[in-house]
Amino acid sequence: MTVKSDKELKLLINSGKILSSVLIRLKNEARPGINLKYLDNLAYKLITDAGAEPAFLNYQPAGAREPYPASLCASVNDVIVHGRPDDYKLKNGDLLKLDLGVNYQGFLTDAAFTIGIGAISGQNKLLIATTAEALSAGIKAAVSGNTIGDIGFAIESVVKKTNFKIVDMLTGHGTGRKLHEEPAVYNFGRPGEGLKLKKGMVLAIEPMVSVGASAVKQLADDSFAVKDKSFSAHFEKTIIVDDNQPLILTKF
Repeated sequence: MTVKSDKELKLLINSGKILSSVLIRLKNEARPGINLKYLDNLAYKLITDAGAEPAFLNYQPAGAREPYPASLCASVNDVIVHGRPDDYKLKNGDLLKLDLGVNYQGFLTDAAFTIGIGAISGQNKLLIATTAEALSAGIKAAVSGNTIGDIGFAIESVVKKTNFKIVDMLTGHGTGRKLHEEPAVYNFGRPGEGLKLKKGMVLAIEPMVSVGASAVKQLADDSFAVKDKSFSAHFEKTIIVDDNQPLILTKF
């Protein structure tokens, strides 16, 4: 994992500002009756109008069968990541996960959030709140001198206060010149273990949590869903490691 230069960090900050503004707009548009393809088309337009490129479009991550055909990942209910935006219309009670990346002048940021559509259950409200809190805890641990294990431990400690489960296989990651860089950022860990963090490292931290099973399965379209089909939540922000507190590049 590389420490980014001041010039690189400035470009990443601009990338994050674009991504933040697009995610805020998408959050305001997500409601019952909205078509997922509409959200994808809107994301593409907003990103390109800002002078950037969608980081996900035609990207093929490790383990995927084919390049990703959209700008936005839109995952509903038990599908936790990499859901493809299709003709599905959002309905009351859905949990929608929107995951998006921006490439600005060769520098990439990545972020995601979960939103309840219309009226959702108390359990799903708690799921969203827990996953968001886990992300905040993980980010607070991302300071120089700490380790990847400290981030994972902070995330895991929040989720363990509930009956929810951290999902298997899926992790956060480094980012910057590539969408996925080293290291993997696990959503569990032991304090003091793993790679030591240095000022200027850039991480995408992303807890993924389910109501039921921790096991996931890869579907035919390369998305990942919780095996027992229980509801899931996902939050992600790109941050720069610093001495006292990390700098959050994606705010929404």
